Amino acid sequence: MEKFMIIGERIHCISPVIRKALAERNPEAILKRAKEQLEAGAHYIDFNIGPAEKDGEELMTWGVQLLQNEFNNVPLALDTANRKAIEAGLKVYNPINGKAIINSADAGGRIDLIDLAGEYQARVIALCAKEGIPKDNDERMAYCQEMLERGLMAGLEAEDMLFDPLCLVIKGMQDQQMDVLESIRMMSEMGLLTTGGLSNVSNGCPKHVRPILDSAWLAMAMANGFSSAIVNPCDEELMRTVKSCDIIRNASLYADSYLELNEGGFAFNA
Repeated sequence: MEKFMIIGERIHCISPVIRKALAERNPEAILKRAKEQLEAGAHYIDFNIGPAEKDGEELMTWGVQLLQNEFNNVPLALDTANRKAIEAGLKVYNPINGKAIINSADAGGRIDLIDLAGEYQARVIALCAKEGIPKDNDERMAYCQEMLERGLMAGLEAEDMLFDPLCLVIKGMQDQQMDVLESIRMMSEMGLLTTGGLSNVSNGCPKHVRPILDSAWLAMAMANGFSSAIVNPCDEELMRTVKSCDIIRNASLYADSYLELNEGGFAFNA
């Protein structure tokens, strides 16, 4: 069994520090956050520039080159609503240490990003949704199947697609959590890889509660076959959970010092 894959979420335009750094093309804060996440065990870095309607192509190109030049061609997830910006990033991306991930396609207006992934031999996160949140797992799985077929037609391998069942906020959608976990099991039994934005689960909860809920949900998801997640790898409690679950799933060898070991993250100093 493969170890759980960590996609670091902390370079996100919603952060005032990152938003300012992106606007000014100031690399300092961006490189600092990337380094912190890699040292904490991230395998991929998500580079989120938001809508970026005016300068998205130039901004994504700048960010991809900045991060890959600094960190040994670190694998990246290209995260924006601007399709042209994603393609601009793919054009300069070096896949030597891992294919780019497009974040993200869906079964609706963004389904063409699956074709873009095929064109550039990238991976893609496939949201199991079309317009809003799917009403049940029948709908979720129908979207999953539709996007899988689209990906195979575009020349992707099944492992190039990371299916996102949509991690829903507990505070307001508590009754739907077990359905999401069940959909992860269903996709895993099909041999598919899965992912999701874990921080959505505890969104709106008190700050001291969030790591507890996120870690508990993640452990349950990993028991159902969850393959990866977009997370804050600097959350020590969360990373302890990932390491412990990988031990229990027999994806990692046990050692008394396993919590102190930083094995498996991207070796950016190589």
